[in-house]
Amino acid sequence: MQVDMLIKDAWVYQTVRRVFEKKQVYLLNDSIYYVATELDDTLSAKITIEAEDQYLIPGLIDIHMHIESSMTTPEIFSQTVLPYGVTTVVADAHEMANVFGIEGLRYFFDCSTVLDIFQAIPSSVPSTKPELETTGGKIGLAEVTELLTWPKMICLGEAMDFKGIAYEKDSLIRQIIELCLTTNNTMPIEGHIPKIYERELADFLSSKITSDHTHQFAEHLIEKMEAGLFIELQEKSLTKEIVECLMEHRLFDHACIVTDDVMADQLQHGHLNLLVQKLVELGMPIEDALYLATYTPARRMHLTDRGRIAPGQLADIVLLDSLENWQVDMVIKSGVIAYRKDQETMYEVLQTFPAAFYHSLECEPLTKADCQLSTSTKQTSVRCRIIKREAVGTFTSLVVEEFPVADQKVQIDPLNTCYLLVQERYTKQHRISKQLIKESFTDKGCIATTWAHDHHNLLIMGNDAESMICAQKRLLELQGGYVVVKAGEVIAECPLPIGGIISQEPIAILGQRLQEVRHAMNKLGYYHANEIMSFSTLSLPVSPAYKVTDFGLLETKTQRFQSVIMKEEREGNHDDTIDL
Repeated sequence: MQVDMLIKDAWVYQTVRRVFEKKQVYLLNDSIYYVATELDDTLSAKITIEAEDQYLIPGLIDIHMHIESSMTTPEIFSQTVLPYGVTTVVADAHEMANVFGIEGLRYFFDCSTVLDIFQAIPSSVPSTKPELETTGGKIGLAEVTELLTWPKMICLGEAMDFKGIAYEKDSLIRQIIELCLTTNNTMPIEGHIPKIYERELADFLSSKITSDHTHQFAEHLIEKMEAGLFIELQEKSLTKEIVECLMEHRLFDHACIVTDDVMADQLQHGHLNLLVQKLVELGMPIEDALYLATYTPARRMHLTDRGRIAPGQLADIVLLDSLENWQVDMVIKSGVIAYRKDQETMYEVLQTFPAAFYHSLECEPLTKADCQLSTSTKQTSVRCRIIKREAVGTFTSLVVEEFPVADQKVQIDPLNTCYLLVQERYTKQHRISKQLIKESFTDKGCIATTWAHDHHNLLIMGNDAESMICAQKRLLELQGGYVVVKAGEVIAECPLPIGGIISQEPIAILGQRLQEVRHAMNKLGYYHANEIMSFSTLSLPVSPAYKVTDFGLLETKTQRFQSVIMKEEREGNHDDTIDL
């Protein structure tokens, strides 16, 4: 009998026992035909790969990620991550849906890729409610009904609206979950569950959500797993304490690793493989780390045809020269060699989008008045709520400070405090939310973007009107992206002209532009473990604890708006919160 390929004398990853053993692997058509200890004289192969001293592992599987976080298209993303050994992803394109609705999803996924891209139904478009944030698209029951018929839609994407999920039984998100489970009672229902424990966690899980990918803490990991959650560990959750907990209690079947968001400049250096390496650096044997990147994610998504090297499994396999340095020699996808280290990778762009996708910003130019905080008080000072961000992660808190008032304008200290504006971009209403954020800029300047989780309105942070007006003007000219302005002049920009969130430039060019934006942010005095994500999530109304939408400053857990100027200074208003 003749097979298509023989991989000879490789150290093959044995999933069941999590060990490497020398094996002979025969491929036929798109699948693994036979895994043998010795060569079989009755089998011949069209192609033989001499793999002595190399390691053969299943293709990596990332089941919670957003391609738009890399600010690129599925086509370019596929070409970029295959050489890292990633062969399957489950993409939740809720960023595209927030801008363009179901039409955006249709065009986004209308392409052919070597990488298998399965899809998650965006469950939270908008992430909360239309009364709390304005989006360009909405995903309701009618849209979900259609998406359930798409062949690659295999799960419900992260459900985020805590209040609607836990305490509003007739909320849209609860209806969406019920619709999905009525159509397919085994469909994975993915959750976004930050800092919710005990009774609140039980209230949340009554919705039938069965996973969580948010920032995990070792002291609550077992509680969440014993409550029935499958834990998807993104990079910020990979701590020594988490790894020790997983290993001590043998929790490997209840977790996997996921990337969630990988920025374009980071994507140049790796993808899910970097998390495998990080687990090893934190003390986990690579045999266990590979289990969390192949077998458990496949089982979570019911992708039973992949995730291990065994007869009948899809021939998605990676040949490595070195486990320690993740030196990929070859990637085989569905039985075909998709990448070899000694062959130049040819990149091409074929995917197209409607012309309207390149002209999606409907904003009036900012004025000087838009960049100031006014008050009707006759007092000489006011006390204001100020957002304070953390140096690591995306959580925020509030502090209260007193500012002088002159000509009915709040006078901020521009070296210690910035204005934080969100300008609605979809309906031409010129709605602008004005807040304050504790930010120590070293000079007059501004950072602005349309890549603002998840509504993607304009997000503008600055301490001087001239720079803020300049940044917004340049964003409108680019039709979206990132812009950094110092003393009224643009010093870095990264255009994202498709919906203000993605680009079709090569990853190398896009990544360089984004890196320049990071460096420019640092020059202004903005520092963070991940500057881009830190800034872009200041507008995410499901992330603790205080974020900004075009409607105002939102306490995300209670979904109550709070005024920037406190009530004792707000004449005629005795309630300084707005409950929507």
